[in-house]
Amino acid sequence: MNSDESQIQAQPLNPETKLSVAGSDTSERSDLPSEQGDRLYQRVAELQRIEQQLQQEIAALQATKKTLLDQISSSQTALGRMVQEALTELEQRKQTLQITVEQLERRQERIRNEMKTTFAGVSQDLAIRVQGFKDYLVGSLQDLAAAAEQLDLVPQQLASETVVIKEAVPSVAAATPAFASQGFQEQTNQIQKLLDQYRTRPDYYGPPWQLRRTFEPIHAERAAYWFFTQGGKGALRSMGSRLQNILVASSIISVLRSLYDDDLRPLILVNSPERLGEWRRGLQDCLGLARADFSPDRGVVLFEAPEPLAVKADRLLKDGYMPLVIVDETEDQISLSVLQFPLWLAFARDPQSPSYSYERY
Repeated sequence: MNSDESQIQAQPLNPETKLSVAGSDTSERSDLPSEQGDRLYQRVAELQRIEQQLQQEIAALQATKKTLLDQISSSQTALGRMVQEALTELEQRKQTLQITVEQLERRQERIRNEMKTTFAGVSQDLAIRVQGFKDYLVGSLQDLAAAAEQLDLVPQQLASETVVIKEAVPSVAAATPAFASQGFQEQTNQIQKLLDQYRTRPDYYGPPWQLRRTFEPIHAERAAYWFFTQGGKGALRSMGSRLQNILVASSIISVLRSLYDDDLRPLILVNSPERLGEWRRGLQDCLGLARADFSPDRGVVLFEAPEPLAVKADRLLKDGYMPLVIVDETEDQISLSVLQFPLWLAFARDPQSPSYSYERY
């Protein structure tokens, strides 16, 4: 390439220059050498072709840019729609959680009110029982004073009491249910069927007096041992928790209720008002009992001393009812007057667990 061609290639193409070159007259064209003019025309044609290519590429880039802008706009629209849907879902979940929290707060308040009401009812029942026990003691002391005036010798009194005890024992033994004997095979099958039902198919919303809590195999073993081995009279080792003991006692009450219906009268012996309240709340929870089911005239009766319990159980037997005496673990000594009845259950404290652990079912 000579110097003229380098100068032409270095200079940018100007349309006026093209026109001037294209429109130059014959005189100027004749002045240029023939070979140099051909090269110049070829260069101009090549530059025009390059210009057309560049214009086509610019048009293609503009079309691509438009397509990309459309795609970005669509992506932004889709992203905005997704964000809006996510916000709507989060808002719905927030409202659902708020409703759940409000329900739980109302339930908590209701439970607190029920606890206050239940405690007040327990206090009222305790006051009524204390007053009744006081009247009973006054009457008993008056009868005892009148009987003492008629006694001459103390040995005669002891001999009389001995005779009464010997006469009472055959009567109690005759009334004792024999759950494990062959003559009561149908009753035994019914008891075993109910214990299996409590263990395998618990009904948490069953009718009152039916067990409503989860019944593990260890609970079923304790209840079955009391029925079939001890024959409805004996002590069971404590489960280590008063609520677990109440669960076992509730299963026994539920089974006996199905056997004796309204004739069954559970009598609970506990030595403090606080533990009486635990027994009452536990029986309500396990058996679905109402306040009306805790009454001296019907249902469950709670006692703090063995003497009034023995008197109540004796009256129930005379009236044709079946008393079930249940003794809490905290009773270190059991009165013999309690052990004379056909059905009694005592929980024996485990020496390795000197204190209760209060836990939920």
